[in-house]
Amino acid sequence: MSAPLPTPNAVVEALRPVMDPELNLSIVDLGLLRGVQVEDETGDVTIELTLTSPMCPLGPQIVAATRDAGLTVPGVRNCQVDLVWSPPWDPRADATEDVKAELGIWD
Repeated sequence: MSAPLPTPNAVVEALRPVMDPELNLSIVDLGLLRGVQVEDETGDVTIELTLTSPMCPLGPQIVAATRDAGLTVPGVRNCQVDLVWSPPWDPRADATEDVKAELGIWD
């Protein structure tokens, strides 16, 4: 019997502990996660991720941690992380309310 196929929600939950090392906040709560696609037949996962800045010096570390976390989800065979830059990250629009408060952003 084969392993159950992963769901996008399961992948998102697995990514929640991945932190932006400079801000020490979750990439999910920061709104850096742009999308998760799961191939129905294979369980292969593609994660679309942005960074706080295209020049983020810790980008490779964040991408590697994201890929590693995606691979922990039962049923995920392969995990690819694609960096996307459009739209650019905007903490006012993308971050959770808790993260905005942590960053001192008040609407």
